[in-house]
Amino acid sequence: MTDARQSDAVDDTDQLEGPVLAEGVDEDPVEKNRRLFTGWQYVLIATLATLYAALHMAALNGLSIENMTGIDLPFLPTFPVETWNFRIAHIAGALVLGFLMFSPRFFAEDAKPETRMISMAGIALMIPAAIAVFTTLQFIALVNSGDLPQMGGINTWAAFPGTDLYAQELRWFGIPLLIATFGGIALGWVEHRDRDKFATSDIVLAVCAVTVALYLIPIYSTAARNSVGTSFVPIGVAFAATAGAALILELTRRVAGLALVIITAVFLVYTFTAHLLPGILAVQNPYSWQRFFGHVYSDAGIIGATTAVSSTYIILFIIFAAFLQASKVGDYFVNFAFAAAGRSRGGPAKVAIFASGLMGMINGTSAGNVVATGSLTIPLMKKVGYHKRTAGAVEAAASTGGQIMPPIMGAGAFIMAEITGIPYTDIAVAAILPAVLYFVSVYFMVDMEAAKLGMRGMREDELPKFRKLVRQVYLFLPIIILIAALFMGYSVIRAGTLATVAAAVVSWLTPYRMGWRSILKAFELAGVMSIQIIAVCACAGIIVGVISLTGVGARFSLVLLDLAGVSQLLALFFAMCIAILLGMGMPTTAAYAVAASVVAPGLVQLGIPLLTAHFFVFYFAVVSAITPPVALASYAAAGISGANPMETSVASFKIGLAAFIVPFMFFYNGALLMDGTWPEIIRSGITATFGVFLLSAGVQGWFMGGRSAWFMRVALVAAALFMIEGGWITDFVGIAAAVAIYVIQKVFSPAPNATIPVRGAD
Repeated sequence: MTDARQSDAVDDTDQLEGPVLAEGVDEDPVEKNRRLFTGWQYVLIATLATLYAALHMAALNGLSIENMTGIDLPFLPTFPVETWNFRIAHIAGALVLGFLMFSPRFFAEDAKPETRMISMAGIALMIPAAIAVFTTLQFIALVNSGDLPQMGGINTWAAFPGTDLYAQELRWFGIPLLIATFGGIALGWVEHRDRDKFATSDIVLAVCAVTVALYLIPIYSTAARNSVGTSFVPIGVAFAATAGAALILELTRRVAGLALVIITAVFLVYTFTAHLLPGILAVQNPYSWQRFFGHVYSDAGIIGATTAVSSTYIILFIIFAAFLQASKVGDYFVNFAFAAAGRSRGGPAKVAIFASGLMGMINGTSAGNVVATGSLTIPLMKKVGYHKRTAGAVEAAASTGGQIMPPIMGAGAFIMAEITGIPYTDIAVAAILPAVLYFVSVYFMVDMEAAKLGMRGMREDELPKFRKLVRQVYLFLPIIILIAALFMGYSVIRAGTLATVAAAVVSWLTPYRMGWRSILKAFELAGVMSIQIIAVCACAGIIVGVISLTGVGARFSLVLLDLAGVSQLLALFFAMCIAILLGMGMPTTAAYAVAASVVAPGLVQLGIPLLTAHFFVFYFAVVSAITPPVALASYAAAGISGANPMETSVASFKIGLAAFIVPFMFFYNGALLMDGTWPEIIRSGITATFGVFLLSAGVQGWFMGGRSAWFMRVALVAAALFMIEGGWITDFVGIAAAVAIYVIQKVFSPAPNATIPVRGAD
């Protein structure tokens, strides 16, 4: 979202007189470096985005145009396509759309027109790009000719040093491809092109992305796939992987900022310097450029688990979110939350908890959801009396919590299922109580803050009419169908598809009926919305590739084992710090994928159950979005509220404090992850909820209708910590302490700044 739009949102809503009606709160903001096309350029981009998303939907559901029409079209692929090919094409499509749509820099009104020399440089870069494309087409023809030697019925790609094929890969494919790739990236920084026009450098990069895919898909159909990760990988694969990794890093920088790129760069530097380092970071032998990049563009890296999830579950639910947006069902969710909770004290903050949590669960990015729903909720929180710092913090905490809310969990559940092999439904069920504890805690925090400040709720005339919205409760049907289908045993893909269809069907009961034009628009939105998360997942795949090749994750596991010998709690604390550190500045999916590769194996070796270990890592990867000093969700909220970013991140850390406690709770008490008998699960849920209530009261200094003295706040936090362990004795101690604090509050009524009451004192 541009600064102007943020400013307008704040000013307009602060002066709001009529009812609050959410409109377009789930729409993606227009980034400062996104191109705004018109005319044929817009038609081209819209068509590419629509086809990109629609073909994913078709492929995921095993459809083909031939099956649907009965017409034999031999030039079209039959779905589902081969896994590696599908993932390579998935990344290539996102790269093409991303480079054509996102400039390498923010657009400025006073941008200088480009010189003739720069224009000529862009045209000149087309030459090596064209050479690489032409050579790739020759390779494709060679693979399909049947002239290659075979081994076990599989073509071999005999591009060994000294052969003509090796020389062709080196001179006419690899070198021109790298010149075009790195030249296009460099030229983008100095090329100035109007916002509604394609840049020559970006066209070059899009061509390079297509070339990488065109080369890898046929080559990986030969026996060359078996050589990845070894020193025998074809030189052309190393060139293509180097160019592909550079393109992924550049697009990630454009759409997600520098944080993830810098972290990835650190891992890349580590790969080639690890043999020089001491201790657990050291490796025995250095890695060659050819071996590493041959390894990284395989299912152990870029086209591994992270891309497997982005090419299936993530893009499916992005399409689902786009259909909700096109049918205006997303707006209804926010309006319903306002009508239901807006009247209570501090109403807009409670609305933000539920509305932002629900939308954050679907869209999968904490910061993106803050910008979308926060443009409405943050100004309204300020209007009823919340400090601008607190308003931003509440929105950041709520949007971050959406990433841990089942059944979608911001796509994190799907990556967890892919990595662990645990059924998705088991993960979604296990996430219920931890998510409830988090949102209940945030609710207590904002309610107590409102009570301390004497806030009111919103007036009846400021809110949507609840009775009218209740009559449209059928608009929740897509979410209900999604949950029901999952627990009836349907696959995630089939359940998501049914929910997407339901979003289109229920729109016919509203003024926003989805026809063919609206459906195509939804696919276009999905194609555009998917660019960032696909780039991020591919970039995280580079880090995963480094970890799998160097074995650094296993060495961290040894550190955890050593710490566990001293104290298991110390080992968990160390694991928490590493997960938060690795997740800082990253979107949820990338943060979890990296942390799961480094930290989770060590926790499993400690004897922690697989699901518990991965949930532990997942939670801390998620809350890195509100953890100072690098808190993306908090910084996005500060941009809307006008508060200091660091103050907002500290406040959001305080409001989301339960998220830092809950993982330790389900480590000590497996019943919170639905691992136990129903009486154990129910008791654990009740006592844990009481525990987070005491924690909130201690943090906010408000207990049972009055402010608490400092020593009472300390006692409340201590009582809450006793409730964490989950045993009968500790629960009894925590409850007894809470009762004693209540008695002191009622009998002595100590002032907030009072000392500990002494017997016989006045």
